[in-house]
Amino acid sequence: MSRQTKVLVALVVAGLCVGVMSVSRAQAKDKWRVGAQSYSFNRFTFEEAMAKTKACGMKYMEVFPDQKVGKEFGDTVFKNMTAEQRQQLKQMLKDNGLTLTCYGVITPGNEQEWRKLFDFAKDMGFEDIVSEPAEKDLPMIDKLCQEYQIGVAIHNHPRPSHYWDYETVLKACAGRSKWIGSCSDTGHWMRSGIDPVAAILALGKAGRIRSLHFKDLNEFGPQAHDVPWGTGAGTAREVLVALTAFGFEGPFSAEYEYHWDNSVPEIKQSAEWFKKTEAELAIVPFKDVFQKDLANAVREPGAWAFDAEGVLAPTPNGHGDIWTKERYGNFLLELDFKVPDKGNSGVFLRTGSIKNWINTAMEIQIHATTDGTKYGQCGAVYDCLPPSKDANKGPNQWNHYVITCLDNKIYVNLNGQDIIDMDLNKWTEAGKNPDETKNKFKTAYKDMPRIGNLGFQYHGNPVWFRNLKVKSLD
Repeated sequence: MSRQTKVLVALVVAGLCVGVMSVSRAQAKDKWRVGAQSYSFNRFTFEEAMAKTKACGMKYMEVFPDQKVGKEFGDTVFKNMTAEQRQQLKQMLKDNGLTLTCYGVITPGNEQEWRKLFDFAKDMGFEDIVSEPAEKDLPMIDKLCQEYQIGVAIHNHPRPSHYWDYETVLKACAGRSKWIGSCSDTGHWMRSGIDPVAAILALGKAGRIRSLHFKDLNEFGPQAHDVPWGTGAGTAREVLVALTAFGFEGPFSAEYEYHWDNSVPEIKQSAEWFKKTEAELAIVPFKDVFQKDLANAVREPGAWAFDAEGVLAPTPNGHGDIWTKERYGNFLLELDFKVPDKGNSGVFLRTGSIKNWINTAMEIQIHATTDGTKYGQCGAVYDCLPPSKDANKGPNQWNHYVITCLDNKIYVNLNGQDIIDMDLNKWTEAGKNPDETKNKFKTAYKDMPRIGNLGFQYHGNPVWFRNLKVKSLD
């Protein structure tokens, strides 16, 4: 991303759209609806695509019009379903907990065909038709959009397609109602040599983003291919930063055009990255974990205290851990910690029972170095999962944790480095880790509480905490 684009993102985040931000995702869940474009699974039927979408951890779908529906539908493709078949498919979607968002890319040739398409979209519950319409037809299309209250999102295939440049999309939208906007395909912009952040800033400022084909590619240029989001050259996080600042609340579709026969693992990885990044960017204020007088803490009387500089530590004569009274399920926790040489402590997450914390809480290890095992290294999920790298600054140094809990996923960042990416659902047996090593817990981690108290351990060694902040994501 260019320096100019970075400055633009900073300006947006600093308050270009503060008024929009105040009414966005902080007030409603699932405003960013992330689903799969069924074109990602075009070698399969739509019925199979539904199962793959669920396997990716998604509950929304954008539909590829020419996809065969399923075995019991014969050779019928989605766009040619009868009224009876549409009802049957809608029930299948409901039974699978899936919701349709957009439909395309599809471009009818005349007004009669467009009206027929709008009737189809209304019946199926689509909020947007993704298309690359002739500009001369946009006045007619805009009238239909307003009549049906369904949007048309102009898609950008790579150059030399008509809408490859976002400036062309902006010009086409000028003077139209809010129902005409962009289906911003960030990957195709990269294939055309366009910085996705610059395009999003321009379209977002004009209020013309209706949906996204969200992608990340290994490089810029026509030969580039999809990679899991956040791992490529597409500044995917910066795109989300800009969309957050604009208060965008539309759907995202994963249109993954690589590893066609087995794309589920990479799309699932992308969805997990998206959820984590969305949580980090969520417009929800942090709050102090503990009040200065510790009135919202559970501890032995006098056992912990804040000093004049805001550092929390066990008192000289105190002992025992300190816990929040409030319980957290999905959350983001930030804190600084420091321990002396051979110091040992920990952060407890989602503690089901403070009295039985050892079997109802997950511990993120704090250690000056290590306790001699990979599961005791600083940053480990104690006795279960070692950190992917040693990011600890060592004894008598302030270290910084960012700990994120999202349903079955636990993420830990130590001093700016991602060190833990844990899927609790892989811990299926009590006393046993997925790599066949043993742990001491009587409960399988997939069955551990998904909501509970936060705790900070006093292990008999000095430990200091400061800047303890948390935001609930539930």
